[in-house]
Amino acid sequence: MTLVLTPLRAIPLIRPGDDLADIILSALQPSSLELQDGDILVLAQKIVSKAEGRLMDLAAVVPTAKALELAASSQKDARFCELVLRETGEVLRVGPGTIIVQHRLGFVCANAGIDHSNVAGEGSAEQDWVLLLPENPDRSAGLVRERLETASGRRLGTMIIDSHGRAWRLGVAGTCIGLSGLPGLVDMRGQSDLYGFTLRVTTIAAADELAAAASLVMGQAAEGTPVIHVRGFPYPLREGSLRELIRPKELDLFR
Repeated sequence: MTLVLTPLRAIPLIRPGDDLADIILSALQPSSLELQDGDILVLAQKIVSKAEGRLMDLAAVVPTAKALELAASSQKDARFCELVLRETGEVLRVGPGTIIVQHRLGFVCANAGIDHSNVAGEGSAEQDWVLLLPENPDRSAGLVRERLETASGRRLGTMIIDSHGRAWRLGVAGTCIGLSGLPGLVDMRGQSDLYGFTLRVTTIAAADELAAAASLVMGQAAEGTPVIHVRGFPYPLREGSLRELIRPKELDLFR
């Protein structure tokens, strides 16, 4: 089986209220693509957040005392720290320029996933605006999938990805933060390897592997290709959710 990832190059700049499903359907034709059963659409977090109006103007944010303390220890804007705290379940580590948190969605990331690159709002300087993660990425992925399946009559998967660091590696990699219609994890336990040994612990983070591959095709700067069409995903599609990928706190040796 061949895995093919194709960027949709006809995606416009996304604004609050835009219909992502309609935009994707319109972008398929210029890329000479027709949806088939088993296809997956991978969306960059930024376009989902923008469409859902998750833009915040720092000028309108009033920091609390806790945000002021966090700003002093992290050397970051207190208004930014206030938004981080609103999106955070627990602050885990703080250093100059970095705040590591458990996001309210369950995963661990820097600065609660709040970003100011490629973000601008109406009537204000670019640096005054930041973008929060989608309120419920699984739900967002599901709504786009439902629209695409209805329009195409095909069985599809959708996924929302972001760039996250890892506790034991340098650099960021594409990571799944929301999915619908495909597995987050693929459990290989009980299957045999080439030598007939039974696998006992192998569980594959299939959604994260696909997220990393799609992130390579999307790029990280001014490429303008925030949607990737995927064909040839090597595992059967099924219902999935972000919760599959979240390591329980009691099993997290880095905390």
